[in-house]
Amino acid sequence: MSIQFSELAAHVAADGQVSDAEIANLRRLGWSNGKITRDEAEAIFELNRQLAERSPEWVDFFVEAIGEFVLNGTEPRGYVSEEEADWLVGALDKDGRLESMAELELLVRVLERAQNVPDKLKHYTLGQIEKAVLTGTGPTRDGGELSDTHITSAECKLVRRVIFASGGYGPASVSRYDAEMLYRLKDATLDEANAPEWKDLFVKGVGNYLMGFARPNAQLSRERKLELEHFVADNSVLLGRFFGQMAKSAPQLRSCFDELLGKKPDGPGDFDRMADGEAITDDERRWLDSEIEANGHVDELDRALLDFVAAELG
Repeated sequence: MSIQFSELAAHVAADGQVSDAEIANLRRLGWSNGKITRDEAEAIFELNRQLAERSPEWVDFFVEAIGEFVLNGTEPRGYVSEEEADWLVGALDKDGRLESMAELELLVRVLERAQNVPDKLKHYTLGQIEKAVLTGTGPTRDGGELSDTHITSAECKLVRRVIFASGGYGPASVSRYDAEMLYRLKDATLDEANAPEWKDLFVKGVGNYLMGFARPNAQLSRERKLELEHFVADNSVLLGRFFGQMAKSAPQLRSCFDELLGKKPDGPGDFDRMADGEAITDDERRWLDSEIEANGHVDELDRALLDFVAAELG
């Protein structure tokens, strides 16, 4: 961290206010070497805790700067390491709770921009979103309000962004963890005046989990991404080894190679697996039964979900 950045951060912290000009200077000094360092990220977090008010300009800077450090501070870019996830959760949990909407927006944006993040960060983000929806109050970054009495349109937008985030449990794919959160939100707010879009989000979200098709290799782990980058950077590899490694790394490519060589596929193709994905398994059926039975009756949203699934399955 440069001396100028440190002095400017100390000045902002002293009066608990930050002007647009000071944000511009922090941005210029922070990116002077092309990246945000950990010292700078920690200083920015401390400033966020001490600010009396957080303008939209500050939130944009905070989310961009901390997101840049977490996502692109180490190779491969676009992935969050276990160490970076631990640091981020520790920084957010320093006082036992999220301090501001800026921090909540940061979590959502990291999942949206990431190729993949450690499970601990996925779980933490879902937990914070659930807490914000059930107990949060005040304005959100995208407009609208958090409410601790019902689910608002702004809260629906936050939930939708997280469960379909590329860095979550699969790009545009709802996991069981996501679906269970949707059910907990539904049961906790059954009799409230929720936003009209909540019903559609619940039905489509849980329905996506029950009938969705997700490629098992849709997300590369950070470790596997590093292996592939190191492999590509190795100029001494033979062409045959390159194609062999690529075929092992991506099953869909291997099937293309097999077709070129006149080989028939050994197992079901993507269309067969997609068809299987649309069918509800016994395990998914048992899970759905247990969720419906949890509050003792089939409520309006349960019925809407069952009708949706029945219509989709014909």
